[in-house]
Order: sequence, then structure tokens, then C-alpha cells
Amino acid sequence: QVQLVESGGGLVQAGGSLRLSCAASGRTFSTLGWFRQAPGKDREFVSGITYSGLITRYGDSVKGRFTISRDIAKNTVYLQMNSLKPEDTAVYFCAARRVVGAVVSITTYEYEYAYWGQGTQVTVSS
Repeated sequence: QVQLVESGGGLVQAGGSLRLSCAASGRTFSTLGWFRQAPGKDREFVSGITYSGLITRYGDSVKGRFTISRDIAKNTVYLQMNSLKPEDTAVYFCAARRVVGAVVSITTYEYEYAYWGQGTQVTVSS
């Protein structure tokens, strides 16, 4: 049984930090990533990382502020969010993808991720 369980969301003031975790189980994945969705907005790619951790990718809006990492032994991915802004307020979803063959890039398209967590709320106040 495949499961992705997020944690670490909460309320933080602008300029503060949060660290999200996503614990995956049931199998390993080629790519683990994060998407977010604010009310009335489309789901947005935030960051992704390959199994080895050798390739990472960030959305333009978070580049330089967020850092993705993973623990292979725990099959867990993390998102360290620094310098948070009110516009970062959203539900953050963990997503996983598995493909045959080598992964040479990280896709930003949500339809290419087959597995999803339940989401964790991040709220950044002014």
C-alpha cells in the first residue's frame, strides 16, 4: 500500500521559517516533490528531487528561499521554507512519481505524479 503523509505545516509570521516533511511508504519513487494550492488558484509546482538527490528543481517563486532534501533510508522528503511571505500561504501537497529508466530531469506537471498526500496547511501572516 502506497502512502504519503505530510506534516510540519502551521502558522508563521512573514520572514519566518517552516520545515515540511513527507513520509512515503509502500515503494520507492523516481521523484518526490511538493506542490501547493491557494484558495481559488491552480495547483503550483514548488520543488522536486530525484531518488538519489542529485537533481533538484524549484519553482521561480520559491527559488533561493526554499530547499528540498530527502532521506533515502527513511523514504522521506523535506521542504525547508525560509523567508516566508504571505503569498506562500497555501495547502502544500507531497507528490511522488515512478518511471522506468533513468530520470534526467524533474517534471513540473502535476498529472505526471501518480501519488499524492493529503496536504498540510501553511499560513503566513503579515
